[in-house]
Amino acid sequence: MLLKENKQYIGRFAPSPSGPLHFGSLVAAVGSYLQAKSQHGIWQVRIEDIDPPREIAGASEDILQTLQAYGLLWDGDVIYQHQRSQDYEAILDVLTKQNLCYACSCTRKMIKQQGGFYQGQCRDKQHSPVANALRINLTSIRYKTTHFKDKLQGLIELDATQVDDDFIIKRKDGLYAYNLAVVIDDIEQGVTEVVRGADLISTTGKQISLYQLLGAKVPSYVHLPLAVTAPGFKLSKQNHATAVDKKNPVPTLLKVLAFLGHPVPKNIAQTNCAEILLWAQQHWCLNNVPKQLEIQLPVTH
Repeated sequence: MLLKENKQYIGRFAPSPSGPLHFGSLVAAVGSYLQAKSQHGIWQVRIEDIDPPREIAGASEDILQTLQAYGLLWDGDVIYQHQRSQDYEAILDVLTKQNLCYACSCTRKMIKQQGGFYQGQCRDKQHSPVANALRINLTSIRYKTTHFKDKLQGLIELDATQVDDDFIIKRKDGLYAYNLAVVIDDIEQGVTEVVRGADLISTTGKQISLYQLLGAKVPSYVHLPLAVTAPGFKLSKQNHATAVDKKNPVPTLLKVLAFLGHPVPKNIAQTNCAEILLWAQQHWCLNNVPKQLEIQLPVTH
C-alpha cells in the first residue's frame, strides 16, 4: 500500500502542540537531531495536531521558535497532521475494504468491567462505523509483534495486552488515533529511524503491527531515557513542566547534552548553540547515552 525505500538516514521530531517545549521534550528533540546529523541524515519536524481538545493556541509556533532558538534547524517543510486527513482516510478506506479493521461500540467503562483490556468483543459483530470507533484487526497478521529490538534499550518484550490488543485507529468522536497517524506520516516522510522518549515504548508494538498490515518497511527505534522529577513521574506538559528558556538557551542545551551522556568541554560550552551542536554532532555516540528508561533530575531550589 505505502512503500518508500530510503538508503539515506531520515529522522524526525514530532511534538504535539499541547504546550511549550520543556526539558524532557528538548531531550527528545536534541537526541533525534544528533542521531540524524551525526549520520549526515535528514531531520524533519512534524507537528502532531490531530487532537484539538488537548492543544493550546499558539503552541505550534512557540515550539518552532524554541527549536530555532536552540539551533535545531529542520530540513524541508514542517508537516502538520491536521492537514493530512485525506491521507488518513485513504488508508482507512483500504483497511476497511480488506477487512483489516472493524467498528467497535465498546466504551471504556465496558472494557474496564470486562477485565481492563479490550479482547475483541466487536470483531465479528459488523457494527456500523457511524458513531463507533474503528479498531485494527490483529488476527489478520500472520506473525504478531511480541518483541522488538531497540538500538539503545535492547530487546523489548511486549506483554499479552500489547500483543493481542485490537487498538483504536479512529476514535468514536471522529478524531484519528495517534498510532494510525504517526505510522502513515512516518512512512510518507520516509523515516528510517524513530528516536523518541521511552514513555512511547508501549505504543511501538502496535505501530510495528500497522507497518506490517500496510506492507511497509519498519523503521529502527531508539527510545531515550525520560527526565523524571521522581521515579515514575516524568516531566510533561500535562504536569505543567516549566518551558525551556528561549532567550538564554545555552545553559539548558548543556544540561540536555550532559543528560544524554555527552558533557561539553568548557571551551565549547562558552560559545553558542550552533557551535555546541556542531561539537555534539561530531562526538555523538549512542553507546554513551544512558541505557535507562528514566533519569531523575536533581532538585533545584
